[in-house]
Amino acid sequence: MSEYDLPAAFHARSSNSGNEYGMAATRVDVLSQVLTLIRLRGELVYSGALMGARGIAFAPGPSHFYYVEEGTLSVGLPGIEPVRLEAGDLVLLPHGTGHTIADGPAIPVQQIEAMAPPCFDGTRLTLRCGEGEITAARFIGGFFRFEGGPLPSVLSALPPLIHIPRQESGAPAWLQAISHFLIDEAHEARPGAALMISRLIDLLVIRTLRTWAASRPTNHGWLAGLAEERIGRVLSAMHADPYRDWNVEALASIAAMSRSIFTARFASTVGEPPLRYLTRWRLTIAADLLRTGGLKVTEAAQRVGYSSDAAFSRAFKAHFGYAPSEAKHVGR
Repeated sequence: MSEYDLPAAFHARSSNSGNEYGMAATRVDVLSQVLTLIRLRGELVYSGALMGARGIAFAPGPSHFYYVEEGTLSVGLPGIEPVRLEAGDLVLLPHGTGHTIADGPAIPVQQIEAMAPPCFDGTRLTLRCGEGEITAARFIGGFFRFEGGPLPSVLSALPPLIHIPRQESGAPAWLQAISHFLIDEAHEARPGAALMISRLIDLLVIRTLRTWAASRPTNHGWLAGLAEERIGRVLSAMHADPYRDWNVEALASIAAMSRSIFTARFASTVGEPPLRYLTRWRLTIAADLLRTGGLKVTEAAQRVGYSSDAAFSRAFKAHFGYAPSEAKHVGR
């Protein structure tokens, strides 16, 4: 059974009513499905220190995270108020936006366009800014990229900055565990360090998104839909059986709403009509099949419901910005 060959129960068209289908589909972990397809590649982890009143400016590029070990750290992005982090705090910058880190929002910063020798040795990075004996902050930072380029559109609902604050007793237990290994890898290189770092960053990002989605759901996008019970059932159903010939009436039945109310509620919550969302999800699956499944364009098009290669290619390129035939090479 392939990743997208779903159990026969999900394909039974005549024996299940919409509500019965929806009850089964609520067990589908939509977040895991999305993150399975939206692969990321951890690039490096580094140990950083700000000495005194100094700061660093990073140009736009890969996505970034910071975990504060000691002291305080101010993270600034264009258009939003700087966020002040304390020891045990984590911040994730999923969009790869240019940003600054400093001891405070008004501190002059040193421009860094790219990480290069003598700091970078291939698997580790030691970043030290400023001089003197007073350490304003010690932190662990890391870079990662999403396969295929910038943040995929299915994750466009994420804010530019995700802050996971420490709890009263300290950093959350999961963050303490992951950061322990990150710190170890940042401080001492060992055989297999590059792979270990990539896997650790992968785990950190997934756990951060899950924690954030549970505690502070966004006001828009499929993450917001999961927080609303009826819309969540519909999203789960579509993700459980993406190849089904869905229509608005069937989806509204799962939500136990009229067609008009459901369409309006889905669009206001998720940010787009239900069938448009389904189309984008199918194209995301198609891109993954082309990258990893060894399928031809015609086979991928048919798998996700397109009878015409031309129509599939137009929709695919409009969504991703490149042709289906180029999918295997994107992000490599």
